[in-house]
Amino acid sequence: MVHARAWLVLIAAFVLSGRGVADDDPDATPTRPVLLAHYMPWYVAPPVSDRWGWHWTMNAFDPEQVVDDRPQIASHFQPLVGPYDSGGPHVLECHLLLMKLAGIDGVIVDWYGLEDVHDYAVLHRNTRRLIEQAGRLRMQFAICYEDRTVSALLKAGRLDAAERVAHVASEIDWLAQHWFTLPGYVHLDDRPVLLSFGQTGLTDAEWADCLESVDRPVAYFSQHHRRTAATGAFDWPVPAKGLDVHAAFRERSRQWPHAIPVVVPRFRDIYAEAKVHASWGRIDDADGRTFRSSLEQALEMKPRLIQIATWNDWGEGTMIEPSREFGYRDLEVVQKRRRERGELQATATTDDLRLPLELLRQRQAAEHPEETARLDRIAELLAAGRCRDARRLLEGQ
Repeated sequence: MVHARAWLVLIAAFVLSGRGVADDDPDATPTRPVLLAHYMPWYVAPPVSDRWGWHWTMNAFDPEQVVDDRPQIASHFQPLVGPYDSGGPHVLECHLLLMKLAGIDGVIVDWYGLEDVHDYAVLHRNTRRLIEQAGRLRMQFAICYEDRTVSALLKAGRLDAAERVAHVASEIDWLAQHWFTLPGYVHLDDRPVLLSFGQTGLTDAEWADCLESVDRPVAYFSQHHRRTAATGAFDWPVPAKGLDVHAAFRERSRQWPHAIPVVVPRFRDIYAEAKVHASWGRIDDADGRTFRSSLEQALEMKPRLIQIATWNDWGEGTMIEPSREFGYRDLEVVQKRRRERGELQATATTDDLRLPLELLRQRQAAEHPEETARLDRIAELLAAGRCRDARRLLEGQ
């Protein structure tokens, strides 16, 4: 067990290193932008769980069926680690270490609230596990609240229409009590950052009432357009309209106090093939040019926060998580650009990006409890950016 004094030292180092906060001084040198990957905690798979979840199957695919060495999952692409459960601690560790070595500061977690309807309870459990790992590995995180949960709760008879504003306010108050105060939570101008995805839950006026009633002020960002009570808005891909929507967002955002631009690798969903609904459209990968150009455009805005959409939405094909098709390419792009800008906090190379996956494989193959201490030490070394030492331990030296 870590003593209280040691925890205080760790937290102090975390804050002083620039993590978890973004200072607001207009006369200061532009700060290093906080780069966050939008993270989906919704995957369910054996052996962590006793079944395959909808996001791997969409009621049309069977991951147990393997064709040409490819599990049949609801995606055009294959995770390099294989289909996984978002509640698996070793996979979460691997994901966060990959981000850290690439120069990604943390995650914006897609969160559906506290109610036990549909798979929301599983998503909340997995989010808690992700946040635990983020704290352990000294990574940042923020929450994106799914606005459509309000509509889903109304449809399920779990919420009265007159209670909608109070319900969302109570969810935010819970976040303030449990997660906003953690050392790794992203803050902007001393306020915790909160995003909301979608437009179907509360109206503009209702969001204003909601934010006025919460116990703690937040730096609130709405999707695409800045709501009246919002600090700004965050951009998001709209495949049916192509890449022009991002230029329009950049133009609109000039009038706002803050904006969160989006970095997009591609968009190729599986919905039509799964017979969920028609495809939303397509954004071509263009051999990586889409990702590189959107990253440059985001950086040119000189924002305090940048969001990558996404780390792992396999169903929509927007993931930058290593895949069989693209390997580590997108992470290598991020790492190289952050190094060029003097923003890479870990002294990692492109070869070092392979170390978290090797750690995951060794954890999965471990048969004796005494191996855990060595593997935990490797994770600590990677989190500290000591890749050479971690590599030696992984190789059994």
